[in-house]
Amino acid sequence: MDTTIKDFEAAIAELEDIVKKLEEGDLALETSLALYERGVQLSRFCHARLEEAERRIEVLDERGELKPASPSLSAARSEDEARADREKSR
Repeated sequence: MDTTIKDFEAAIAELEDIVKKLEEGDLALETSLALYERGVQLSRFCHARLEEAERRIEVLDERGELKPASPSLSAARSEDEARADREKSR
């Protein structure tokens, strides 16, 4: 892991700065490539931090018991599915 990246917020700020510089397009090819490589490093760092945070999230189920969050928060059940499950358990 790159020790020059302090934290998630600093990585995001640096990544935004890199994007801005690359979008301006006034850089030499080698400079652009170096910035692009740094951007990839920052992006990977941020992605890893977000995955760690997701794994740490816990949710309360309907019985009040703690259970780990699903592997992907985007795979959460819809409200209709949850309602149907509640009706079945009555």
